Amino acid sequence: MALKSPAVAMGILSRITRRSFSTSKVLSSKPVTVRDALNQAIDEEMERDESVFVMGEEVAQYDGAYKVTRGLWKKYGDKRVIDTPITEMGFAGIAVGAAFAGLRPICEFMTFNFSMQAIDHIINSAAKTFYMSAGAVPVPIVFRGPNGAAAGVAAQHSQCFGAWFSHCPGLKVIMPYSSEDAKGLLKAAIRDPDPVVCLENEMLYGVPFPMSDEALSNDFVLPFGKAKVEREGKHITVVCAGRATETALQAANTLAGQGIECEVINLRSLRPLDFDTIARSVAKTHHIVTVEQGWPSCGIGSEICARLMESPSFFELDAPAWRVTGADVPMPYAASLEARALPRPPDVLAAVSAVLSNA
Repeated sequence: MALKSPAVAMGILSRITRRSFSTSKVLSSKPVTVRDALNQAIDEEMERDESVFVMGEEVAQYDGAYKVTRGLWKKYGDKRVIDTPITEMGFAGIAVGAAFAGLRPICEFMTFNFSMQAIDHIINSAAKTFYMSAGAVPVPIVFRGPNGAAAGVAAQHSQCFGAWFSHCPGLKVIMPYSSEDAKGLLKAAIRDPDPVVCLENEMLYGVPFPMSDEALSNDFVLPFGKAKVEREGKHITVVCAGRATETALQAANTLAGQGIECEVINLRSLRPLDFDTIARSVAKTHHIVTVEQGWPSCGIGSEICARLMESPSFFELDAPAWRVTGADVPMPYAASLEARALPRPPDVLAAVSAVLSNA
Protein backbone atom coordinates (compact mmCIF):
# COMPACT_ATOMS: atom_id res chain seq x y z
CA MET A 1 0.00 0.00 0.00
CA ALA A 2 1.31 3.42 -0.90
CA LEU A 3 2.13 5.97 1.77
CA LYS A 4 -0.87 8.07 2.88
CA SER A 5 0.32 11.49 3.83
CA PRO A 6 -1.75 14.68 4.24
CA ALA A 7 1.35 16.70 3.36
CA VAL A 8 0.00 19.90 1.84
CA ALA A 9 1.73 23.23 2.31
CA MET A 10 -0.63 25.59 4.11
CA GLY A 11 0.99 28.45 2.24
CA ILE A 12 -0.47 27.07 -0.98
CA LEU A 13 -3.92 27.09 0.57
CA SER A 14 -3.60 30.65 1.80
CA ARG A 15 -2.67 31.89 -1.66
CA ILE A 16 -5.81 30.56 -3.31
CA THR A 17 -8.22 33.47 -3.75
CA ARG A 18 -11.99 33.34 -3.89
CA ARG A 19 -14.01 35.19 -6.50
CA SER A 20 -17.54 35.68 -7.75
CA PHE A 21 -19.74 34.54 -4.88
CA SER A 22 -23.49 34.67 -5.23
CA THR A 23 -24.94 37.83 -3.70
CA SER A 24 -28.47 36.47 -3.46
CA LYS A 25 -28.07 35.99 0.31
CA VAL A 26 -26.79 38.16 3.11
CA LEU A 27 -23.26 36.99 3.82
CA SER A 28 -21.73 36.82 7.26
CA SER A 29 -18.79 39.08 8.00
CA LYS A 30 -16.63 36.18 9.20
CA PRO A 31 -15.39 33.76 6.52
CA VAL A 32 -15.53 30.04 7.29
CA THR A 33 -13.05 27.53 5.90
CA VAL A 34 -14.28 24.45 4.08
CA ARG A 35 -12.69 22.35 6.83
CA ASP A 36 -14.68 24.12 9.54
CA ALA A 37 -17.88 23.98 7.49
CA LEU A 38 -17.56 20.20 7.21
CA ASN A 39 -16.81 20.00 10.93
CA GLN A 40 -19.93 22.04 11.69
CA ALA A 41 -22.04 19.74 9.54
CA ILE A 42 -20.81 16.57 11.26
CA ASP A 43 -21.06 18.08 14.75
CA GLU A 44 -24.59 19.38 14.23
CA GLU A 45 -25.83 16.09 12.78
CA MET A 46 -24.20 14.02 15.54
CA GLU A 47 -25.88 16.25 18.10
CA ARG A 48 -29.21 15.99 16.29
CA ASP A 49 -29.19 12.21 15.81
CA GLU A 50 -27.53 9.71 18.15
CA SER A 51 -27.35 7.10 15.41
CA VAL A 52 -24.75 9.19 13.52
CA PHE A 53 -21.13 8.23 14.15
CA VAL A 54 -17.74 8.72 12.47
CA MET A 55 -15.09 6.15 11.73
CA GLY A 56 -11.82 6.17 9.82
CA GLU A 57 -8.07 6.48 10.14
CA GLU A 58 -6.96 9.06 12.75
CA VAL A 59 -10.41 10.66 12.99
CA ALA A 60 -10.55 10.55 16.79
CA GLN A 61 -7.55 11.31 19.02
CA TYR A 62 -5.59 12.99 16.22
CA ASP A 63 -8.64 15.08 15.21
CA GLY A 64 -8.44 13.80 11.63
CA ALA A 65 -5.59 13.92 9.13
CA TYR A 66 -7.01 17.20 7.79
CA LYS A 67 -8.66 18.27 11.10
CA VAL A 68 -12.17 17.94 9.68
CA THR A 69 -13.17 15.93 12.77
CA ARG A 70 -11.39 18.27 15.19
CA GLY A 71 -12.92 18.21 18.68
CA LEU A 72 -15.52 15.55 17.95
CA TRP A 73 -13.80 12.72 19.86
CA LYS A 74 -13.54 14.84 22.99
CA LYS A 75 -17.21 15.79 22.69
CA TYR A 76 -18.77 12.45 21.73
CA GLY A 77 -16.28 9.84 22.91
CA ASP A 78 -14.94 6.50 21.66
CA LYS A 79 -18.28 4.97 20.73
CA ARG A 80 -19.20 7.63 18.20
CA VAL A 81 -15.79 8.78 16.88
CA ILE A 82 -13.80 5.66 16.13
CA ASP A 83 -10.18 5.34 15.05
CA THR A 84 -9.59 2.39 12.74
CA PRO A 85 -6.58 0.44 11.51
CA ILE A 86 -5.24 1.21 8.03
CA THR A 87 -7.63 -1.14 6.26
CA GLU A 88 -10.21 0.50 4.05
CA MET A 89 -11.81 -2.81 3.20
CA GLY A 90 -12.19 -3.57 6.89
CA PHE A 91 -13.64 -0.36 8.25
CA ALA A 92 -15.80 0.32 5.19
CA GLY A 93 -17.33 -3.13 5.63
CA ILE A 94 -18.01 -2.45 9.30
CA ALA A 95 -19.61 0.89 8.39
CA VAL A 96 -21.87 -0.68 5.76
CA GLY A 97 -22.93 -3.37 8.24
CA ALA A 98 -23.76 -0.68 10.79
CA ALA A 99 -25.91 1.08 8.18
CA PHE A 100 -27.74 -2.21 7.53
CA ALA A 101 -28.48 -2.31 11.26
CA GLY A 102 -30.03 1.17 11.30
CA LEU A 103 -27.10 3.37 12.30
CA ARG A 104 -25.85 6.30 10.19
CA PRO A 105 -22.09 5.94 9.75
CA ILE A 106 -19.82 8.60 8.27
CA CYS A 107 -16.93 6.63 6.80
CA GLU A 108 -13.86 8.79 6.16
CA PHE A 109 -11.21 7.78 3.67
CA MET A 110 -7.95 9.62 4.28
CA THR A 111 -7.78 9.78 0.50
CA PHE A 112 -10.38 8.53 -1.95
CA ASN A 113 -7.61 6.92 -3.96
CA PHE A 114 -7.70 4.12 -1.40
CA SER A 115 -11.46 3.79 -1.47
CA MET A 116 -10.61 1.33 -4.24
CA GLN A 117 -9.53 -1.04 -1.47
CA ALA A 118 -13.15 -0.94 -0.28
CA ILE A 119 -14.91 -0.83 -3.66
CA ASP A 120 -16.70 -4.15 -3.11
CA HIS A 121 -18.40 -2.80 0.01
CA ILE A 122 -19.22 0.56 -1.57
CA ILE A 123 -20.75 -0.88 -4.76
CA ASN A 124 -21.83 -4.48 -4.15
CA SER A 125 -23.00 -3.93 -0.58
CA ALA A 126 -23.92 -0.27 -0.02
CA ALA A 127 -25.10 0.80 -3.50
CA LYS A 128 -27.06 -2.32 -4.48
CA THR A 129 -28.66 -3.58 -1.29
CA PHE A 130 -31.74 -1.33 -1.20
CA TYR A 131 -32.64 -2.42 -4.74
CA MET A 132 -31.81 -6.10 -4.20
CA SER A 133 -33.85 -6.18 -0.99
CA ALA A 134 -36.88 -4.68 -2.77
CA GLY A 135 -36.64 -1.64 -0.55
CA ALA A 136 -36.52 -3.58 2.72
CA VAL A 137 -32.94 -2.62 3.69
CA PRO A 138 -32.00 1.06 3.42
CA VAL A 139 -28.29 1.90 3.65
CA PRO A 140 -27.89 5.38 5.19
CA ILE A 141 -24.12 5.82 4.94
CA VAL A 142 -21.77 8.62 3.88
CA PHE A 143 -18.35 7.91 2.38
CA ARG A 144 -16.34 11.13 2.53
CA GLY A 145 -12.79 12.44 2.28
CA PRO A 146 -10.34 14.24 -0.04
CA ASN A 147 -10.60 13.48 -3.75
CA GLY A 148 -8.62 14.60 -6.77
CA ALA A 149 -5.25 16.32 -6.98
CA ALA A 150 -3.44 17.70 -3.95
CA ALA A 151 0.15 18.97 -4.23
CA GLY A 152 3.28 16.89 -4.68
CA VAL A 153 1.75 13.56 -3.72
CA ALA A 154 1.98 11.84 -7.13
CA ALA A 155 -0.32 9.45 -8.95
CA GLN A 156 -1.54 7.27 -6.10
CA HIS A 157 -2.93 10.25 -4.17
CA SER A 158 -4.15 12.54 -6.94
CA GLN A 159 -7.00 10.91 -8.81
CA CYS A 160 -10.53 12.25 -9.25
CA PHE A 161 -13.23 9.64 -8.69
CA GLY A 162 -16.21 11.75 -9.72
CA ALA A 163 -16.84 9.79 -12.90
CA TRP A 164 -16.16 6.42 -11.24
CA PHE A 165 -18.82 6.73 -8.55
CA SER A 166 -21.28 8.70 -10.69
CA HIS A 167 -21.39 5.70 -13.02
CA CYS A 168 -22.99 3.50 -10.35
CA PRO A 169 -26.77 3.33 -9.71
CA GLY A 170 -27.62 3.24 -6.00
CA LEU A 171 -25.09 5.92 -5.09
CA LYS A 172 -25.57 9.66 -4.78
CA VAL A 173 -22.41 11.64 -5.49
CA ILE A 174 -21.67 15.20 -4.34
CA MET A 175 -18.65 17.41 -4.95
CA PRO A 176 -18.68 20.63 -2.89
CA TYR A 177 -16.73 23.74 -3.84
CA SER A 178 -17.38 26.42 -1.22
CA SER A 179 -17.92 26.24 2.54
CA GLU A 180 -21.65 26.67 2.02
CA ASP A 181 -21.65 23.78 -0.45
CA ALA A 182 -19.68 21.64 1.97
CA LYS A 183 -21.92 22.18 4.97
CA GLY A 184 -25.27 22.04 3.20
CA LEU A 185 -24.45 19.02 1.07
CA LEU A 186 -22.82 17.00 3.85
CA LYS A 187 -25.75 17.60 6.23
CA ALA A 188 -28.13 16.46 3.48
CA ALA A 189 -25.94 13.40 2.89
CA ILE A 190 -25.96 12.39 6.56
CA ARG A 191 -29.76 12.64 6.68
CA ASP A 192 -30.28 10.79 3.39
CA PRO A 193 -31.51 7.17 3.52
CA ASP A 194 -29.21 6.12 0.68
CA PRO A 195 -25.41 5.78 0.30
CA VAL A 196 -23.77 9.12 -0.51
CA VAL A 197 -20.21 9.66 -1.73
CA CYS A 198 -18.91 13.11 -0.73
CA LEU A 199 -15.87 14.03 -2.83
CA GLU A 200 -14.01 16.91 -1.15
CA ASN A 201 -10.71 18.50 -2.18
CA GLU A 202 -7.65 18.69 0.03
CA MET A 203 -6.53 21.99 -1.48
CA LEU A 204 -9.80 23.65 -0.50
CA TYR A 205 -9.93 22.54 3.14
CA GLY A 206 -8.12 25.60 4.49
CA VAL A 207 -9.72 28.12 2.15
CA PRO A 208 -12.19 30.59 3.74
CA PHE A 209 -15.47 31.45 2.04
CA PRO A 210 -18.16 33.84 3.22
CA MET A 211 -21.30 32.04 4.42
CA SER A 212 -24.86 33.33 4.60
CA ASP A 213 -26.64 33.59 7.93
CA GLU A 214 -28.93 30.86 6.66
CA ALA A 215 -25.98 28.53 6.03
CA LEU A 216 -24.65 29.08 9.54
CA SER A 217 -27.89 27.77 11.08
CA ASN A 218 -28.30 24.19 12.31
CA ASP A 219 -31.15 23.50 9.87
CA PHE A 220 -29.30 24.42 6.66
CA VAL A 221 -29.24 21.70 4.00
CA LEU A 222 -28.77 21.81 0.24
CA PRO A 223 -30.76 19.55 -2.08
CA PHE A 224 -29.01 17.01 -4.26
CA GLY A 225 -29.30 17.50 -8.00
CA LYS A 226 -29.47 21.29 -7.82
CA ALA A 227 -26.58 23.21 -9.37
CA LYS A 228 -25.60 26.77 -8.45
CA VAL A 229 -24.98 29.52 -10.97
CA GLU A 230 -21.82 31.02 -9.50
CA ARG A 231 -21.62 33.74 -12.14
CA GLU A 232 -24.23 34.81 -14.67
CA GLY A 233 -23.29 35.45 -18.29
CA LYS A 234 -24.69 35.56 -21.79
CA HIS A 235 -21.98 34.44 -24.19
CA ILE A 236 -20.95 30.93 -23.08
CA THR A 237 -21.83 28.38 -20.40
CA VAL A 238 -18.98 26.90 -18.35
CA VAL A 239 -19.93 23.83 -16.28
CA CYS A 240 -17.68 22.62 -13.46
CA ALA A 241 -17.63 21.13 -9.96
CA GLY A 242 -15.35 21.08 -6.94
CA ARG A 243 -11.98 22.76 -7.34
CA ALA A 244 -12.47 23.06 -11.10
CA THR A 245 -14.99 25.78 -10.20
CA GLU A 246 -12.08 27.93 -9.03
CA THR A 247 -10.35 27.43 -12.38
CA ALA A 248 -13.52 28.35 -14.25
CA LEU A 249 -14.15 31.47 -12.18
CA GLN A 250 -10.59 32.71 -12.67
CA ALA A 251 -10.93 32.24 -16.42
CA ALA A 252 -14.34 33.95 -16.39
CA ASN A 253 -12.85 37.00 -14.65
CA THR A 254 -10.16 37.27 -17.32
CA LEU A 255 -12.67 36.82 -20.14
CA ALA A 256 -14.93 39.50 -18.66
CA GLY A 257 -12.10 41.95 -19.22
CA GLN A 258 -12.22 40.98 -22.90
CA GLY A 259 -15.97 41.54 -23.13
CA ILE A 260 -16.93 37.85 -22.91
CA GLU A 261 -19.39 37.01 -20.13
CA CYS A 262 -19.30 33.39 -18.99
CA GLU A 263 -22.15 31.75 -17.11
CA VAL A 264 -20.35 29.54 -14.58
CA ILE A 265 -22.38 26.61 -13.25
CA ASN A 266 -21.13 24.80 -10.14
CA LEU A 267 -22.78 21.38 -10.33
CA ARG A 268 -22.40 20.60 -6.60
CA SER A 269 -24.05 17.23 -7.26
CA LEU A 270 -22.74 14.76 -9.87
CA ARG A 271 -25.40 12.10 -9.35
CA PRO A 272 -28.15 13.20 -9.61
CA LEU A 273 -26.94 15.71 -12.21
CA ASP A 274 -28.84 18.97 -12.66
CA PHE A 275 -29.14 18.89 -16.44
CA ASP A 276 -32.10 21.30 -16.38
CA THR A 277 -29.91 24.17 -15.19
CA ILE A 278 -27.35 23.37 -17.88
CA ALA A 279 -30.07 23.24 -20.54
CA ARG A 280 -31.54 26.60 -19.49
CA SER A 281 -28.10 28.19 -19.62
CA VAL A 282 -27.31 26.73 -23.04
CA ALA A 283 -30.62 28.06 -24.33
CA LYS A 284 -29.38 31.51 -23.34
CA THR A 285 -25.70 31.35 -24.34
CA HIS A 286 -25.78 28.75 -27.17
CA HIS A 287 -22.22 27.65 -26.29
CA ILE A 288 -20.77 25.35 -23.64
CA VAL A 289 -17.43 24.32 -22.16
CA THR A 290 -17.05 21.78 -19.36
CA VAL A 291 -14.14 21.87 -16.87
CA GLU A 292 -13.01 18.99 -14.64
CA GLN A 293 -9.84 17.72 -13.01
CA GLY A 294 -10.52 14.11 -13.97
CA TRP A 295 -9.28 12.24 -17.01
CA PRO A 296 -10.93 12.92 -20.40
CA SER A 297 -12.12 9.41 -21.27
CA CYS A 298 -15.64 8.66 -19.94
CA GLY A 299 -15.61 11.71 -17.66
CA ILE A 300 -18.26 14.05 -16.28
CA GLY A 301 -17.78 16.37 -19.25
CA SER A 302 -18.33 13.42 -21.59
CA GLU A 303 -21.63 12.68 -19.86
CA ILE A 304 -22.80 16.28 -20.14
CA CYS A 305 -21.91 16.38 -23.84
CA ALA A 306 -23.77 13.11 -24.43
CA ARG A 307 -26.90 14.41 -22.73
CA LEU A 308 -26.74 17.57 -24.80
CA MET A 309 -26.56 15.47 -27.97
CA GLU A 310 -29.55 13.39 -26.91
CA SER A 311 -31.80 16.30 -25.88
CA PRO A 312 -33.49 19.27 -27.56
CA SER A 313 -30.65 21.39 -26.16
CA PHE A 314 -28.52 20.13 -29.04
CA PHE A 315 -30.44 22.43 -31.38
CA GLU A 316 -29.62 25.40 -29.14
CA LEU A 317 -25.89 25.02 -29.73
CA ASP A 318 -24.20 27.31 -32.25
CA ALA A 319 -20.90 25.43 -31.95
CA PRO A 320 -19.66 22.05 -30.71
CA ALA A 321 -19.33 21.49 -26.97
CA TRP A 322 -15.76 21.51 -25.66
CA ARG A 323 -14.20 19.66 -22.71
CA VAL A 324 -11.34 20.89 -20.53
CA THR A 325 -9.95 18.04 -18.42
CA GLY A 326 -6.88 16.75 -16.67
CA ALA A 327 -4.19 15.18 -18.83
CA ASP A 328 -4.73 11.55 -19.81
CA VAL A 329 -1.81 10.32 -17.67
CA PRO A 330 -1.26 9.26 -14.06
CA MET A 331 -0.41 12.35 -12.01
CA PRO A 332 3.32 13.19 -12.29
CA TYR A 333 5.29 13.80 -9.10
CA ALA A 334 7.42 16.66 -10.47
CA ALA A 335 5.80 20.02 -9.67
CA SER A 336 6.30 21.39 -13.18
CA LEU A 337 4.61 18.37 -14.77
CA GLU A 338 1.88 18.25 -12.13
CA ALA A 339 0.87 21.81 -13.00
CA ARG A 340 0.54 20.85 -16.67
CA ALA A 341 -1.49 17.74 -15.87
CA LEU A 342 -4.33 19.77 -14.36
CA PRO A 343 -6.67 22.18 -16.14
CA ARG A 344 -5.59 25.82 -15.74
CA PRO A 345 -7.37 29.08 -16.49
CA PRO A 346 -5.43 29.48 -19.78
CA ASP A 347 -6.83 26.11 -20.88
CA VAL A 348 -10.35 27.38 -20.27
CA LEU A 349 -9.55 30.60 -22.12
CA ALA A 350 -8.34 28.60 -25.11
CA ALA A 351 -11.45 26.40 -25.07
CA VAL A 352 -13.81 29.38 -24.89
CA SER A 353 -11.95 31.05 -27.76
CA ALA A 354 -12.18 27.88 -29.86
CA VAL A 355 -15.91 27.45 -29.21
CA LEU A 356 -16.82 31.07 -29.88
CA SER A 357 -14.70 31.18 -33.03
CA ASN A 358 -16.76 28.25 -34.39
CA ALA A 359 -20.04 30.12 -33.91
